[in-house]
Amino acid sequence: MSDCATPVLIPEEGQHGDPSASLIVRTGIEWYALPGACVREVIRWRAPTPVPGTPAVIPGIINQRGSIVPVVDLRIALGFPASAPERSTRFVLLHHETVALALLVDAVIDLVLLDEDTFEPPPAGRVRLLAAVSRYEQRPLGVIDPGALIAAVQEGL
Repeated sequence: MSDCATPVLIPEEGQHGDPSASLIVRTGIEWYALPGACVREVIRWRAPTPVPGTPAVIPGIINQRGSIVPVVDLRIALGFPASAPERSTRFVLLHHETVALALLVDAVIDLVLLDEDTFEPPPAGRVRLLAAVSRYEQRPLGVIDPGALIAAVQEGL
């Protein structure tokens, strides 16, 4: 997927994404997979509106088609420092159970089918937000657990 791609709606409104597909994103130099069933849309970065009193992992909120959505910075959630947005910076709109959020990522790489037979348990103590680890294009790939991510953000990381 090109960094210059226009915003892409993944599933139709009210439908779920392909449960076997994964959206590959980059945060810093690391690549992560987001379950396709949770991905609703990929949109270009725009400055979120700050909300006083929120933790650093939530740099603000955005209005997307009339819905107010909290922004979660994946870098900070994973324990990395925040960085300035670049041309490739994107929001990935996720819906998990009753929660919607705009996940701030450095770039969107591709929408792929991953072979779950290659998934391994995440390293102990590495990151509690991972459901598994795998490889994609000869690179290590962390598979994000959306439920664990939302729970961690709600707990204040």
